[in-house]
Amino acid sequence: MGKIERGSFGSRLGIVLATAGSAVGLGNVWRFPYMTGQNGGAAFLLLYVACIMVLGVPGMVSEFVVGRHAQANAAHAYDKLSGGRPWKLVGYLGILTSTIILGFYAVVAGWCLQYLWAAIAKPGMATKDYFADFSTDAVQPVLWAVAFILLTHVVIVRGVRRGIERASKWLMPILLVLLLVLVVASCTLPGAADGIRFLLWPDFSKLSSRVLLEALGQAFFSLSLGTACLCTYASYFTRTTNLLHAAGQIALLDTLIAVCAGLMIFPAAAAVGISPDSGPSLIFITLPSVFQQAFAAVPTVGYVISVMFYALLVFAALTSTISMHEIGTAFFTEEFRLPRSRSAWVITCVAGVLSVFCAWSVGALPGLQVMGRSLMDFCDQLTANFMLPLGGMLVCLFVGWYIPKRVVYEEFTNDGALNRRYFRLFLFAVRFVCPICIALIFLHQLGVL
Repeated sequence: MGKIERGSFGSRLGIVLATAGSAVGLGNVWRFPYMTGQNGGAAFLLLYVACIMVLGVPGMVSEFVVGRHAQANAAHAYDKLSGGRPWKLVGYLGILTSTIILGFYAVVAGWCLQYLWAAIAKPGMATKDYFADFSTDAVQPVLWAVAFILLTHVVIVRGVRRGIERASKWLMPILLVLLLVLVVASCTLPGAADGIRFLLWPDFSKLSSRVLLEALGQAFFSLSLGTACLCTYASYFTRTTNLLHAAGQIALLDTLIAVCAGLMIFPAAAAVGISPDSGPSLIFITLPSVFQQAFAAVPTVGYVISVMFYALLVFAALTSTISMHEIGTAFFTEEFRLPRSRSAWVITCVAGVLSVFCAWSVGALPGLQVMGRSLMDFCDQLTANFMLPLGGMLVCLFVGWYIPKRVVYEEFTNDGALNRRYFRLFLFAVRFVCPICIALIFLHQLGVL
C-alpha cells in the first residue's frame, strides 16, 4: 500500500486549543477543586502553579520535541529517534496507557452525559440515591459510556484538521463561556466571599511536604504528561511552531480553567455551608445538592445553572477523550497502513469493551475485581501509580540524556530561528528537575512518602 498521508493542524490557534483541550478535562473541573479543598486552598494553588512551571512546561516541551522531530505516531517516533533501540517501548507504553485510561475515563464521562440528560429532563433529582441507583444499574452506565466513546469516534474519523482541530475550536470556547457564566453566578451568591477567600488568600500554615507532593501530582496528571498524547499532537505541529511558547500558553490556559473551576465551586459551597473536599463524589453527589440549595429561591436559575454545569463537564471530558483516542488511532493508521476509519474502530471497540466491564465492576458486578480492587479502580491505580510516572520519567531521560543535544536544540529553537535564551534552563530541568519530581510523585502515589 502507498504512504499514509499525515494530517496537520492548520493554525496556531488550532494547535493551542487542541493541545490544551487534551490537557483540560475532568481533572481540572473535578479533581483540582476537591484536591484544593483537601489541601488548604490558596496555599495548594500557589504550589500547583509553581509545579506547572517547574515540571509541567519542561515536560510538555520534551514530548513536543520527540513528536515534531519524528513527524510520526508515538511508537514510531521513539523508534525513529533511537535508531531502532528499545526506547520505542516508551511509545508503546504511552499508547497502551492512553487506551486503558480511555476505557475507564469513558465510564465517568458517561456519568456526566447521563447527568446532563437528567438535569434537563429530571430537575431536582435526588442526588445521593439517584447516583446509587444509576451507577449500580446493569444497563444505563454501559450505554452512556459506550455512547461517549462513539461520540469521540465521530470526531476522530474526520481527521486532524476537520475533526480534532475543528471540534477543539468549538468545544474550548463554549467550555470557557459556560465556565465564566457559572463563575459569575457562583461568586454573586450571598456568602460566597468565604469561598473566594479560601481559594485566593493563602494560609501558609497549610503548607507541608504532603501538600507539595499533591501539587506535584496534580500538575503532572493535569497536563496529560506520560500518555503520549502531547507527542502525538506535536507530530501535527508545523515547523514554525514555537514549542516553548505553545507549552506556556497551554499551561496557562489549563491553569486558568482549573482556577475558574475553583471559583465556580468554592463560593457556591460556602454560600450553603458545604465543604467541597468530598473527593470523587463531589460532582455527582455533593454539587447537585449545592446548586439546589444555593438557587432554591430562584428555581429557574438553578435549573439553568445545573444544565450548564453538566454540559461543561461533558465538553471537558470530550476534549480529553478525543486526544486519548487519537494516540491509538494514529498508531494503527501509520504502523499497519489501515484507513483512518478502520483504525478508529479498533480503538473504539477495545476501549468500548473495557468501559463496559469497568462500568459493571463499580455497579452491577462488584465481584469483577483484580487484586482486590474493582476493575475500574485497578485500571485507575495501574495507570496513575505506575504507567504514567514511568512514561513521564522515560520521556525526560530520553530527551535529556539519549537524544543528541543538537537535535533537542534544533527543535527548541526551530533550527536556530528562535531565541536560545532558555535552552540551557530547559535542558537542566529535563535532565535533573523533572526526573526528581516524577520520582517523588511515584513514591507518593505508592504511599512511601
